[in-house]
Amino acid sequence: MQDILALLWRAALIGAGATALTDVWAIVQRRVLHTPTLNYKLLGRWIVGLTHGRVVRRMLAEDPPVRGEAALGWAAHYAIGVAFAAILLAIMGVEWARRPTPGPALALGLITLAAPFFVLQPGMGAGVAASRAPHPWRSRLRSLVTHLVFGFGLYLSALLLAATEEIV
Repeated sequence: MQDILALLWRAALIGAGATALTDVWAIVQRRVLHTPTLNYKLLGRWIVGLTHGRVVRRMLAEDPPVRGEAALGWAAHYAIGVAFAAILLAIMGVEWARRPTPGPALALGLITLAAPFFVLQPGMGAGVAASRAPHPWRSRLRSLVTHLVFGFGLYLSALLLAATEEIV
């Protein structure tokens, strides 16, 4: 039981830290690079649609707004980041979080590309791997970079957590 609790609280901190880094990256993309990023209201809208049996939407952005969609989208965004961190720790063990290395974190970041390519983008109407997006390869490259940033965030968050545990 204690091992599971250690895994869960580390996953929460590491996953939230990595997700926060992707949010910083999104701000840089929007403000400095003038590149659009995912609107988490749409993620929330899509999740609400799932509860009504609507997995794939043709043009989700054109659907009417749903009450609470922004809060739901942001909560899901962080919950997904924590879940991916939990997967990393379940595979690598809590010991990895005590002495993190970048390889497993970056590899998981790459593996998580399956989520937008095969679930979220088709579900929101952009097609598999953004095949219906106006510039599919640009969208794919943005997803790749963002998920590598997430992977780096997993490593960096684990490194910071390990450093604070040494101090305490």
